[in-house]
Amino acid sequence: MDHIAAAEEAMVNERLRRKLNEVNTAAQQHLAAVQDHINFTLQQSYFKCAYECFDRRMKQEEISNCVEHCSVPVLKAQNLVESEMAKFQERLSRSLAVCQDKYEAAKLQTNNSSASRGDLESCVDLSVKESIDLIPHVAGKLKAYLSMDN
Repeated sequence: MDHIAAAEEAMVNERLRRKLNEVNTAAQQHLAAVQDHINFTLQQSYFKCAYECFDRRMKQEEISNCVEHCSVPVLKAQNLVESEMAKFQERLSRSLAVCQDKYEAAKLQTNNSSASRGDLESCVDLSVKESIDLIPHVAGKLKAYLSMDN
């Protein structure tokens, strides 16, 4: 019986891994335009601005300050994306932890571990769906902050 339970557990873990890959794929798709904006539009502006800082009449410290000033928009944008994605990941982690807690409690209360695994999968499915549904809103928030056209 332990052998069967281990095989079922492995199948559940594989399904969970696929669900998390769905979230990752959705996030990459929705945030591609944001990353493109940072990597090209903002980086291009940074390099143009920084180029203008190199003036032989300026002292090295002035040049450094000028270049640092040019980097602020890119750094702010990158920090914002990292912060929003960290919040998103934390929210998903908490949701999945609740599913895991429910699963562990159900295992203690019942001898039917396959039923509790089904409950776990249902809970995870719902958490993943809610997370995927949230991604466009996160992307929209980032686009609005970065003054991007949708």
